[in-house]
Amino acid sequence: MRVMGIDPGSNCTGYGIVEETNGDLKVVHWGSVKTRPRQSFPEKLKFIYDELIATSREFNPDEVAVEDMFYATNVKSALKLGQTRGVAILSAVNEGKPVAEYSPLEVKQSVVGYGRAEKEQETVRKALAVGADRGVHVKIEGDVEPLGASKRIK
Repeated sequence: MRVMGIDPGSNCTGYGIVEETNGDLKVVHWGSVKTRPRQSFPEKLKFIYDELIATSREFNPDEVAVEDMFYATNVKSALKLGQTRGVAILSAVNEGKPVAEYSPLEVKQSVVGYGRAEKEQETVRKALAVGADRGVHVKIEGDVEPLGASKRIK
């Protein structure tokens, strides 16, 4: 099974594709969609949508996992994040892909085993979850590979 995980953000939307084969989980591809500061918000949404569609078509995931919203005190930021999540979900649905949504807490629990893990703990477990060896430095963009791993683990 191939899963595309999406960590939405209006300035930077991270994504990753993981694949499970015979019980082994491996990273197929990861990256991010970075919008330009001078783009209007609607232009940013269109750019994110177009890039996610292109990535979905290139890597053809079986399912898509999107990070759910966290509690935010800034209403304007929360609204923008919600709209960006909507674009991510719409891109998957328009490509005929089933969508699963996971909270940041659920992702941490499934990957690290503890929902309140520190970023350092999370990074090491994320790397191990996607097949990296201990001691190997792995740069992971956002929380996207664990989203795919969360889908597999659940």
